[in-house]
Amino acid sequence: MTDEAKTSEPQADPTVSVVGPDDGETIVMGTTRMRVLEDGSHTRHRLGISESVLAPHTPGPPQHRHAQHDEGFYILSGTVRFTVGEKDYDATTGTLVMVPPGVPHTFANLTDQPAVMLSTFTPDLYVQYFRDLQDVMAGDQPLTPQASIRAMSRYATEPATDLT
Repeated sequence: MTDEAKTSEPQADPTVSVVGPDDGETIVMGTTRMRVLEDGSHTRHRLGISESVLAPHTPGPPQHRHAQHDEGFYILSGTVRFTVGEKDYDATTGTLVMVPPGVPHTFANLTDQPAVMLSTFTPDLYVQYFRDLQDVMAGDQPLTPQASIRAMSRYATEPATDLT
């Protein structure tokens, strides 16, 4: 039997993950609070999921491209401004934004109200990036665009320098 066939077989004793409303790992990055709902450990690293609360007037990361993962954003409340290349989209409650590998993007909350979004990472590669950013800030280092870019580079992500 091939390794691929082995991984597609059901597990003998599968474990169901249930994350309650007060559960999950919390990551704080400046004015953004993220709750990791699935870090990939229950999905064989195929999927990561987080819920993020962006405080009013929260700037986003530098515009960037992921080489190896899709990123999805579902707006649960508020309005999030997505910049994709040179085009802006204001995503309101109930809007889904899917960003495939290679597409330059960033997001921000430009409003006076908090915004909440559910994010997916397929595969889960990018969850560790957020942990790394929190570590930078815990070390009393500012979360500068340069610090973000250094962390991104460890996860097959690069800044979209052709758009800055």
